[in-house]
Amino acid sequence: MTSDDNSAMPMERGISRLRPVRAEGAFDAAVLDVGSNSVRLVIYRVEGRAIWSLFNEKLLAGLGREGAKNGRMSPAGIETALSALRRFRAVLDAVKPAAIHAAATAAVREAPEGPAFVARVKAETGFELNILTGEQEARFAALGVTAGIPGAHGVVGDLGGLSLELVRLDHGRPESGITLPLGPFALGLGKGFDASAVYKEAARRLAKVVGLQTPVFYAVGGAWRSLALLHMRMADYPLEILQQYEISANEAIEACRFAARQSRSSLERIEGLSRKRVEALPFAAVVLESVIERLDVERVCISAYGLREGLVLDAMTPELRARDPLIEGCAALGARQEIAEDLGHALDLWLRPALGALPPVFEAGRDEVLAAAACRLADLGSRLHPDHRADLVFEQVLRAPIAGMNHPERAFLALALFARHTASANTPEPRIIGRLLSPEHQQRARALGAAMRLGCDLSGRSAALLAKASLSLDGGLVQVSAAPDAADLLLGELTTRRAGTLANLLDRPLKLSVDEARTRL
Repeated sequence: MTSDDNSAMPMERGISRLRPVRAEGAFDAAVLDVGSNSVRLVIYRVEGRAIWSLFNEKLLAGLGREGAKNGRMSPAGIETALSALRRFRAVLDAVKPAAIHAAATAAVREAPEGPAFVARVKAETGFELNILTGEQEARFAALGVTAGIPGAHGVVGDLGGLSLELVRLDHGRPESGITLPLGPFALGLGKGFDASAVYKEAARRLAKVVGLQTPVFYAVGGAWRSLALLHMRMADYPLEILQQYEISANEAIEACRFAARQSRSSLERIEGLSRKRVEALPFAAVVLESVIERLDVERVCISAYGLREGLVLDAMTPELRARDPLIEGCAALGARQEIAEDLGHALDLWLRPALGALPPVFEAGRDEVLAAAACRLADLGSRLHPDHRADLVFEQVLRAPIAGMNHPERAFLALALFARHTASANTPEPRIIGRLLSPEHQQRARALGAAMRLGCDLSGRSAALLAKASLSLDGGLVQVSAAPDAADLLLGELTTRRAGTLANLLDRPLKLSVDEARTRL
């Protein structure tokens, strides 16, 4: 594949683009994915840069089950796939999304009867199925990773039923890639699992991969997600969210070897593993171990986003693609409360001078992004019962299907929003917080929450009134100031208590003052 600029991507030939995102409102987009193993329909709500999955249904049709043996599509799989597509037609006729994108991958692409299958799909369902080339499939899978992890840098591997697509990402931009026959069907799924033979064949087919060495490998595909779930069980990991679940290379290899040694019945007894995925799991494990060794991988990052989300992202304008999905997702989630819609942005601006004076606790630039995201959620609990608001908001933020954050950042946001509503030290799910956040991160999350609580209560959650006050850390103090015409904002026990909580968390003295130098607003 040639180099491609993610900010100005041309429309692929034969690939219908989704309707451009409209700034004035959200819309629904449907993606039909006819893969070598599964046939899936996902209906997305697109709100700016935020992508939400509203409906997700798949059927393991096994179109490519016989592909490695005779190069043809499975006759039984064809009928199963068509049955699923007829059902999906009925669903979409009722839902009426703004756009429908239907794509087929390796099983249809490689089979001689692929064009006839596409014609039959058109005749029986009305769907115009686009057969993606290997290069297109790899590119869209890589774009899907960036939909969930903007700025991703490394190599993406999308494992399907028949093929493995490998493509390099340069800080979010897809570059070169390759398609290899390394899916479970291509390695003999259905004939029994011979670990030695599969290892040997995987190594032979990966030998042609040159120049894709990378410290970070982004794993896409249902079989690899199942493998990650297995690792969670092995590691007693407390947060069962697969998006951006990270595993060291050594731990990933340990999980791969464990999966390859187990019988099917043993794997089926592991809680959470799909029985329909278990048959392919040893094959996927061997491929992942082989990839780690061939590409000198140091860390595996699971991406729940892939080809389908890549199609949605590709349809966005360059301006929308450049936005941060975490901030956009939090803004969309917070806006659903329909209260103080401008508060999040105003609160973010109000906190920046003070928070910017603190040493960062995350990698460069992330503290500011996380604070901006948290502020967009400041009103999330406004309609919840006050006795349970903090706990409910914590739970919702911790497990919200919002892209653009890793697991420690997710825990940080949840704790900050908990502290936005209470000064209690009794954190929900302390095992998750203790596992993912250092004491320093926990202290900063509580300080961020306390600062948001101060800003909201000081101003009565009014953006206009908040602009008449300021928060700073000048002179080693936590200083809360107000313009002369708004001096009364500083009165009252509540303001002093909220400001005092923040000062205690930052271990600084508190000063409340009227800023005589400020002009009247």
